[in-house]
Amino acid sequence: MSVKLDSLQRVFVAQLKDMYSAEHQLLDVLPRLHEAATSQKLKDAFREHMEETQGQIARIDSIFETLDFEPGGHRCEAMDGLVKEAKEIINEDGEPEAKDAALICAAQKIEHYEIATYGSLRAYARVLDLDKAYKLLHKTLEEERSADSLLTDLAENTINRLAMLAAN
Repeated sequence: MSVKLDSLQRVFVAQLKDMYSAEHQLLDVLPRLHEAATSQKLKDAFREHMEETQGQIARIDSIFETLDFEPGGHRCEAMDGLVKEAKEIINEDGEPEAKDAALICAAQKIEHYEIATYGSLRAYARVLDLDKAYKLLHKTLEEERSADSLLTDLAENTINRLAMLAAN
């Protein structure tokens, strides 16, 4: 991290920079996830999350406008690894239904990383009395939870069953 972690404010900034990078990396891979998916509902979920991700980046920009720090200058290594894993799945050969199941798994790993980080950021914002940041982070956290829930529903109610049938 490019920020000395000597206060909660600095931890907040470091993690916010991390998510700024993470969201940009995700925005780069979401079109590929959309293209690789065969289920229309999964394609729709990826397209919707692309739009949400753009809004989440705008919210982070808005938070940084209230701080004495710039959003760039950091690369999120965790998201880098998650994106590489998603790209490996995209490039794998296999049955379309099974690939959809694997794409959901990769996307949920990303969502869970984001949920964990945004949850911490929101908690930091509350303690630091950053009301605007708290509200913006709360909105983003709810979007991430909703995206994760949608992916779970798709997997459990449709795609996993189709993937099982494809093997038979």
